[in-house]
Amino acid sequence: MFDSSGTCTNRDISISQSRYSSTGIPQYVVQIVNTCVSGCAPSNIHLHCGWFASARIVNPRTFKRMSYDDCLLNGGRPLRTSQIIRFTYSNSFMYSLTFKSAKFC
Repeated sequence: MFDSSGTCTNRDISISQSRYSSTGIPQYVVQIVNTCVSGCAPSNIHLHCGWFASARIVNPRTFKRMSYDDCLLNGGRPLRTSQIIRFTYSNSFMYSLTFKSAKFC
């Protein structure tokens, strides 16, 4: 998708998640993809994530809660075109993870 200037926007960051396991503490797999094909890769991507916590450790370079409702993706590094960030977390419920902000150059 392009805006009028042909650069990437928040609509180009696709976030999906699904239940991965039904035994023990539920596990969820999250997949985040940059679908933008033009312009530079967005960086410093933050997601709304509530009080995100996981019984299973999530690599903080991949996904890290900075404060309430603010999680940093990919350590702030650019998310290149078609790059997929995937991680699994364990909790009794699925967190709502939605786009919050990013640096689009």
